[in-house]
Amino acid sequence: GPNHTEERHAAMEKAFETKNYDAWKTLMAERGRVTQVVNAQNFAKFAKAHELAEQGRSVEANKIRAELGLGLQNGSGMGKGMGYGRTNR
Repeated sequence: GPNHTEERHAAMEKAFETKNYDAWKTLMAERGRVTQVVNAQNFAKFAKAHELAEQGRSVEANKIRAELGLGLQNGSGMGKGMGYGRTNR
């Protein structure tokens, strides 16, 4: 995305790995609907969806996202623009 830098990506990955909601929220800076849905109570579940997506387990990741109320735009399953810290590689 337009705000992607290697440094931000690394910080986002660290936030997911350590399940650090506050760091993720700061990095997101109120961008996107995901910041309205994900909170301190459900961040660990959201981080698990991110981990599953990175492992290529998109069906499981999408199930968690749906449970959280995060619909998949365009059916892409990549969370484009939704703060998953994922880049097209």
